[in-house]
Amino acid sequence: MDYAIRMLNANELQEALHLVWNVFLEFEAPEYSAGGINEFRAFIDPDTVRKKVENNEFRIWGCFIEKKVVGVIASRPPCHISLLFVDKQFHRKGIAKALFNELISYYRSFTEYTEVTVHSSPYAVDTYHHMGFVDTTAEQEINGIRFVPMKRSLEC
Repeated sequence: MDYAIRMLNANELQEALHLVWNVFLEFEAPEYSAGGINEFRAFIDPDTVRKKVENNEFRIWGCFIEKKVVGVIASRPPCHISLLFVDKQFHRKGIAKALFNELISYYRSFTEYTEVTVHSSPYAVDTYHHMGFVDTTAEQEINGIRFVPMKRSLEC
């Protein structure tokens, strides 16, 4: 499969966040409360995300096939994955791992970072385990968002 991964520009944020929302609705929202769904929707608000990107509070990469965004990964300081979503038709094709490797490559260039963290949705726990993450505590829920705190060394 021929794809390209790179940081998104401001003009691509809307398409990327639309993908994130659609994948969330299909795979994660069924296990969330209405409050959790609303909390997630607010988190990916395009204006909010754009401001965070402009202020270097959020970095977001996209995976493109032809000119279409089919996967997204985002992080926030210091080294925390905030989003990892792949279009349903491209699941199990290595795109999540390729996006993760791009993020890891970026953070390895900063010697002060030794690990990456994530608050994995219950749906994605196995995916993160396959990428070398370990649970740091049991599943939690804050503001209706269910997650498992996880971490992984950047040296793996």
